[in-house]
Amino acid sequence: MIRFHYQGQGYYNIDLSTYEQAFLHNLYYAMLRIRRIEEEIERRYCEDEMKTPIHLVIGQEATSVGSCAALKTDDRIYATHRTHGNYLAKGGDLKAMISELYCRANGCVASRGGSMHLLDKKAGMDGSSAIVGGIIPIATGSALAAQLQSSDCITGVFFGDGATEEGALWESLNFAALKKLPVIYFCENNFYSVCSPLKNREPAGTRIDKKADAFGVNAEQVDATNVIKVYEATLRAILRINSGAGPAFLECIAYRWRGHSGAGDDSHTGYRDPKEVLHWETVCPVATFYNALIDQGLLHENQARRMEEMINAEIKEAFAYAINSPNPVYEDLNKFAYSD
Repeated sequence: MIRFHYQGQGYYNIDLSTYEQAFLHNLYYAMLRIRRIEEEIERRYCEDEMKTPIHLVIGQEATSVGSCAALKTDDRIYATHRTHGNYLAKGGDLKAMISELYCRANGCVASRGGSMHLLDKKAGMDGSSAIVGGIIPIATGSALAAQLQSSDCITGVFFGDGATEEGALWESLNFAALKKLPVIYFCENNFYSVCSPLKNREPAGTRIDKKADAFGVNAEQVDATNVIKVYEATLRAILRINSGAGPAFLECIAYRWRGHSGAGDDSHTGYRDPKEVLHWETVCPVATFYNALIDQGLLHENQARRMEEMINAEIKEAFAYAINSPNPVYEDLNKFAYSD
């Protein structure tokens, strides 16, 4: 089993009562909702009706929910190929997302993007890219535009640990630090780039956040199995930006429970120890937050059951809507094309 350089500390030292119950319930609901949506996508994927590759975010929900809870609706986010959590946490439309997975004409990218290129300008989800590291310079440019326009908009960009081995990230960090741009770089470190573990890609003891710090970007490593810690770290990053101190970099430590792409766990192929997956499931971001809320008397089981019922009803409706939505037609082929 890989010995990681970081382990989460849970909620044992956090007094959740300092937050409003409604806020805590919203955080739990948002994570549970993403988890249940992902599970249903996974369950149905074998039907071969979703004509798009998928990259599930199960195990990493706290990064999306904690960060987006601190951002405003007008703030912009950009994502890599593992898009579902970011899209939903930022307020993207579930029906439009599921329709996109089924390549329907009313999908959020009108059937042209699929899972890896979700977009919803109304929610501030301004773009995503399947190219590793490819979205980072675009997001940095968005932050530059906000600065030039004297906007109070903050840009957030999400990417995996694999992107930290791309020059595009470090060039962007250098530029953002030089110009003191209003941008937060969220590195979702789940320890794997496809099937290659960090130990095979970087020298032992390497800290991604320390590399970012060397560029003059305020960097922090965060326990991203803990939604409160992600939220608080994002607030600190926003305060830094609003003070004029420039960009921030958050290395969010979580774990990808499922395979790199598609449905199910692919640990049996040999690139990781199945015991490793089982270990990380014991620090499930959804379950540990639920237990903390219950233990501190901030959530009751009947409230949690009601949340489950509401989420299940919404998911059922969204899939029915998508499946019964129209397919794209030939006449739409050249729409949105630069040339024909």
